[in-house]
Amino acid sequence: MWSFGWPESFHRTIATFDPFNLHLFHDLGAFQLGVGVALLGALFWRDALVVALLGGSAGAIVHFISHLMDRDLGGRSSDPLTLGILAVILLLGLVLRLRALRE
Repeated sequence: MWSFGWPESFHRTIATFDPFNLHLFHDLGAFQLGVGVALLGALFWRDALVVALLGGSAGAIVHFISHLMDRDLGGRSSDPLTLGILAVILLLGLVLRLRALRE
């Protein structure tokens, strides 16, 4: 969360390599948040697919937000749309898996 929310502080304190790249730290935070959500999810669900989809969904959603925030820093203009579609697919997979487990 630190890398995504306060990238300059994270760079100064932890990742002191240069040059500073705002989008790199946003993406780093997105992926680390996904891993963290998966680890927390493992405390509540024993189903590996649920945990994987939960972490993947969280990371994809924050990655999508990262590309929306940083769209003026480069990349393809289609990146936010593509990443948004990926996030929706992962979320849909999570919902379907949770439904299947309830039945």
